[in-house]
Amino acid sequence: MTSLRELLASFETLWPASGAEDWDAPGLVVGNGASEITRVLLTVDVTADVIEEAAGKYDLVLAHHPFLLRGIKQASEGSAKGFVLAKAIRNNLAIFAAHTNADIVSAGVSETLAGALGIKDLSPLVSTSNPVVGHGRIGTLSEPLLLGDFARTVARILPPTATGVRVAGAYTQTVQKIAVCGGAGDSFITAAFDAGADVYLTADLRHHVVQDARESALLTDLPLAIIDVSHWASEWLWLDVAASQLRQLHTDVTFDVCELRTDPFDFVITQ
Repeated sequence: MTSLRELLASFETLWPASGAEDWDAPGLVVGNGASEITRVLLTVDVTADVIEEAAGKYDLVLAHHPFLLRGIKQASEGSAKGFVLAKAIRNNLAIFAAHTNADIVSAGVSETLAGALGIKDLSPLVSTSNPVVGHGRIGTLSEPLLLGDFARTVARILPPTATGVRVAGAYTQTVQKIAVCGGAGDSFITAAFDAGADVYLTADLRHHVVQDARESALLTDLPLAIIDVSHWASEWLWLDVAASQLRQLHTDVTFDVCELRTDPFDFVITQ
């Protein structure tokens, strides 16, 4: 038998809470440490649909995004957060999140994304006091590619979403040194440029952020290209890696990856 308390200890080993950003809120949302855990569902987001899928079949939802990141003032069942929490509690379903503390580690979110794209010789884009731990990853492709071809690789590797893969840069630009950051990584664009990356891939990019970065890059000999992908898609690949790590530590627990698409966008219309 494996208790929730034992799993929490493993989570702390894999994704130390001390690595989380000050604004972050990883950790246990609901659950009793003494509870027996036999089945765990891994997901990027905790949504009503995810809880519906987990209820009655799983004992724990292990999420990447903290369910109460921004906090709430009430948890009535008439509210979206209250509804989800109440259903989880009624079904004895614990909820835990590993967020920025899972982004920065070896085999974390950004490293998983970079590895899946074939980027080698990886190092953190923004290091911490530990040289192998930090935000984002930067490395090189084994062979240079056209930016357009690399973008097609990104589209093939990531799970499909309505918004797809958006690219700022010339299709025929040659790229080999690649920087990535799973999730919202606009604050690291300057780091990617300073590191000499040919292209920077991240999510949740805004008009002016990309425009300013491209305008600045085009004034130099290194016209940094930028690729914007779905936030959910950029982090979803990590779930398989996390599940594999946990299966090795707890052989009597089943760890499944949720196949629900929790990206909030359903379709796009183009002219």
